[in-house]
Amino acid sequence: MKIEAANKIILHPYITEKTFELVETEKKICFIVERTASKLAIKNAINTLYEQKAITVNTARTIYGKKAFAEFESVDIARDLATKIGML
Repeated sequence: MKIEAANKIILHPYITEKTFELVETEKKICFIVERTASKLAIKNAINTLYEQKAITVNTARTIYGKKAFAEFESVDIARDLATKIGML
């Protein structure tokens, strides 16, 4: 996947107190993504943009847009990525 396509899928990280807690407790980071993006496309976009492999991706439609909860292999990987994108 090209970086331009990945930037169209992953719009920005979703930052709240609850998403801070998800990083530490469940190894997950929340992103606001394009409404038509599939779970596989979101996984590929995360791999392309952040060079980290997401294990699973769950999505939810909200008033803020479509949220994607990406789970990573360990808390350290999730914490490092959250720091890199400016969440922590």
